[in-house]
Amino acid sequence: MTRLQDLVRAELEAPVDPRVTSFARHVAGLFGDSARAVLFYGSCLRTTELDGQMLDFYVIVSEYRAAYDRRWLAVANRLIPPNVFPVQHGGLQAKYAVLSESDFARLASSRTRNVSVWARFAQPSRLVWSRDPAAAERVTESVSLAAPALLEAALPMIEGEVSTLDLWRRAFALTYSAELRAERQGRAASVVDFDPDRYRRFAAPVLATLGIDIAVDGDEPLALGHRTGARAARRTWARRRIEGKLLTLARLAKASATYAGGVDYLAWKINRHAGTEITVRPWQRRWPLLGALALLPRLLLRGAVR
Repeated sequence: MTRLQDLVRAELEAPVDPRVTSFARHVAGLFGDSARAVLFYGSCLRTTELDGQMLDFYVIVSEYRAAYDRRWLAVANRLIPPNVFPVQHGGLQAKYAVLSESDFARLASSRTRNVSVWARFAQPSRLVWSRDPAAAERVTESVSLAAPALLEAALPMIEGEVSTLDLWRRAFALTYSAELRAERQGRAASVVDFDPDRYRRFAAPVLATLGIDIAVDGDEPLALGHRTGARAARRTWARRRIEGKLLTLARLAKASATYAGGVDYLAWKINRHAGTEITVRPWQRRWPLLGALALLPRLLLRGAVR
């Protein structure tokens, strides 16, 4: 057992509001025996604010065919993971993404260029429901791959000395640039600054998994030295940005069929994070994909999404 896995396990097992645990059990029940684990993550975990917010869950299932009654949903989840759905329970609302155990392990690791999963689970999360100890252990192993994937991808883009927290800030900034995001400038830094001690604790164990054994003393500069592969890394990140934004559009198209009220959620999230005042028109609810796509040019010009 590695030191990093010990840290991840302790973080996953940390207590949460009982309403979150109840919500997670409800979401797991939607998938019957195929449900393996439910993870809670995102802004509501950081702030502990639940009322009037949109909670974020990942549901890990054994396999997609067992998880769905309708075959096309299983096919969609396999081809463009994850599927995302809205849900309400106990006076709270949430959205949950669905991944199989094998897809979660792959997408949380450096085996994929796409940042979507490993960028999120390099941040804090909680294992709020699991089928059994074996399912919990497999999730722990997968989450333990996320932070090393993040820093492994970011390190060739960083030269010379960098502080512990700036290392994480720059890494997350790279991932934010690789998706269509509705957050203000500096959002990536605020993720780290919300709990800087957490990222200081994780730095040395994560770097050790990458073969970089250095002492981390507070936020003193880390002498990372010259990183090889910078040119190849720049090409890879350019490719990530193109692929990531196209994948966001593909997921948006899929969500128009799976996510009831998706265009309203999109407008709510952009207004909340980018400080805009978008109003959804009736025709956009009637044709949510066209409605969402119609918003993009204006939002891009105004810098509301990047």
